[in-house]
Amino acid sequence: MALELDRIDRGNTSFRMGCRRPMCWPESCDGRPLDLMEVKAPFDLACYRDSASQQPAHAVYFAHSGETSDRHDWHPLAAHLKATGDRASRFLEAAGAGEFGRAAGVLHDLGKYTPEFQRRLAGAPIGAPHSTAGAQVAMDRYHSVVGKMLAFCIAGHHAGLANAANGEGSLSLAERLEEKVPALDPCWEGEIALPAIDPPRIALRSADHIGFCASMFIRMVFSALVDADYLDTEAYYADLQRAPVRRGNHPSLTELSGRLESYLAAMTTRAPAGDVNEVRARVLRHVQAHAGAPPGTFSLTVPTGGGKTLSSLAFALHHALEHGLSRVIYVIPFMSIVEQTAAVFRDALGSGGGTETDFVLEHHSAFEEDRLASRSSADKLRLAMENWDAPIVVTTAVQFFESLFARRPSRCRKLHNVANSVVILDEAQTLPLRHLRPCVAALDELARNWRTSVVLCTATQPALGAEDFPEGFHDVRELAPDPAGLASELRRTRIRFAGTLDDKRLAERLRAARQVLCIVNTRRHARELYKLLADVEGAWHLTTLMCAAHRRERLQSVRAWLKDGKSVRLVATSLVEAGVDVDFPEVWRAQSGLESIIQAAGRCNREGRARRADVFVFEPDESEGHRAPPEVRQFADAARTVMREHEDPLAPEALRAYFREVYWTREDEGLDAENIMRLLNEGGTALEIPFETVARRFRLIETALAPIIVPNPLGRTDDPVVTRLIEGLEHAERPGDIARRLQPFTVQIPPLVRTGLLVAGAARMVAEERFEQQFVVLTNTDLYAPDVGLSWDHPTFRRAEGLIA
Repeated sequence: MALELDRIDRGNTSFRMGCRRPMCWPESCDGRPLDLMEVKAPFDLACYRDSASQQPAHAVYFAHSGETSDRHDWHPLAAHLKATGDRASRFLEAAGAGEFGRAAGVLHDLGKYTPEFQRRLAGAPIGAPHSTAGAQVAMDRYHSVVGKMLAFCIAGHHAGLANAANGEGSLSLAERLEEKVPALDPCWEGEIALPAIDPPRIALRSADHIGFCASMFIRMVFSALVDADYLDTEAYYADLQRAPVRRGNHPSLTELSGRLESYLAAMTTRAPAGDVNEVRARVLRHVQAHAGAPPGTFSLTVPTGGGKTLSSLAFALHHALEHGLSRVIYVIPFMSIVEQTAAVFRDALGSGGGTETDFVLEHHSAFEEDRLASRSSADKLRLAMENWDAPIVVTTAVQFFESLFARRPSRCRKLHNVANSVVILDEAQTLPLRHLRPCVAALDELARNWRTSVVLCTATQPALGAEDFPEGFHDVRELAPDPAGLASELRRTRIRFAGTLDDKRLAERLRAARQVLCIVNTRRHARELYKLLADVEGAWHLTTLMCAAHRRERLQSVRAWLKDGKSVRLVATSLVEAGVDVDFPEVWRAQSGLESIIQAAGRCNREGRARRADVFVFEPDESEGHRAPPEVRQFADAARTVMREHEDPLAPEALRAYFREVYWTREDEGLDAENIMRLLNEGGTALEIPFETVARRFRLIETALAPIIVPNPLGRTDDPVVTRLIEGLEHAERPGDIARRLQPFTVQIPPLVRTGLLVAGAARMVAEERFEQQFVVLTNTDLYAPDVGLSWDHPTFRRAEGLIA
């Protein structure tokens, strides 16, 4: 269904554009740049003379200040607006919205065509906001729908997308449009040409989705505008400072696809003969054969160990080349495996050497990019905020989906690069239930209107088709050959039920096994169980209270011990279930959702070396305080129901019944707990979209966590990498680069706990005056143990807790 948005009731809104009379010129103008700090009249601008008549032509307006007093190296405003419009137009051209980008670009800084802003640019201590004027001109010059869409983007290109009305801490768009702003110099109309734009034609899922679809359209134009603005400003400052721009120079998708083909061919040749490797090769061939299918929504349902990761990448690269798509975005449920997956991709895609920049971007920021930003253009650019322009992006579900519903420029900047791409959603079954409806709607919208192919990649495919799920996907095409047959063919374990076990009896069972993995539902349970095993050979512990670098080294050691046949008794939380490549002959799993049990089984007999291996499901003893979190309990209840009704809980029909049970239990409201869909759709064709409200409500992780940097978590005094990075923050030219490199050395903890550590003197802030409380470093290193990670129940800290209100 296609619907053209063709009108908006503008009601009684009025637009005060300020004085439109011609600019007057000082009689003494001789072509010299005037001193903007001294002249107080409204004519305190440099001006050009017409070379023929020697009459004053018009004032010279600048977008950004340079380094010289005569302003010969300043950034001309008209050049910046045109260049920004050109970039934004190119970004949106493939989706048919290029002229929207061009109009947003040429209008975004129109408010700088005022003497007031030029004085501020020259150093005058005055306020001179410049975003509102362009939004008002957009409303004045364009069709009501087009004008309002552009106005959202232009008014918010610094402050963020606002509510259409009734702002929540920020001015609404309606209030911005009513503001009285300084008069624009009419000369802008001789320098800037506004493109003609028709209202957008949007392919709607239904008439009820007009607001949702329009909101995505606005976000995409906003993203293109923000990125184009930043990139043009970045290019100007790089040229001014004779510094290289750290972007681009990536290999093409054709080159990367060729490298992957060579890698896969060599891997197939080296692989030992066996059923598992034969299945992997068959899956790969089948997936690659379907790369020419028209863009849209796909599923790749392959059991754990069947080669999903590289098969999905091979499909994505071939599919992108077939259809002129720009990149591959791999979305992972947990931060803990982003680096692992990125490393797999780099290994598979090799390196062309020379000046080639890293083409695999990892983006799982532990720091709040918006809080790193300042109002200074130069400072803003030093952050090097991610715009996902690399050919391969590996990111987290939190980063991906929260960006799709965000409002701040730094979070939205990347969205136009999601369009015209292949998005692989790894472990699709982990989509959060409380936001499932808006997440599915966003993926569907990307596929429907933004030339994005979506691949739902998992061993446990959730029932997200329209026949199973309200507002689910239509026409999902399966890429795997015979998923049910693969599930049977690759089955290497059996599920057994062990009843209720307290920690003592559970520890005895784990001691009796030589190589065993035990997965529990909470970090506290994992630590307490590990302590009961700490004295036995090969006892290991894995938790998100360890920083990523520490977990990565620990997993490497576990794999090496398993390969060498040593005793390994690993106790972990669910972080090992999705995508972590370990292979145990025996696995124990605390009762959870069926998909978690199946994922745990994927860590058992992964390579098929044992004829039969067991996965034991047990009920933790709640009398010991090991009660699962509420969300896990809901999944566990649904799993128990399905397991009673299906003899084989690993069968595809059991899994489908399980997801239906989960969705039915939550009902429609429980799958959109914050009413995101209603908030976006209520405005309809009037575009009364509450961007600020939606951004505040859409959080995949309900409990906010804050990062703390752990210096030298691996205990190496000979290579204090983190210490050098922390020192670099004090005088960093690009703190964004350092923040990215610090991510593997952070632990996410409750903000109140982090405050307590600061109060107790167990942590300190770095560069607080510049970056608020973004960078907090653990100074009491006794709180970080090599076996259990960060612990705040140390006696010193317990006393500090009493200071927290």
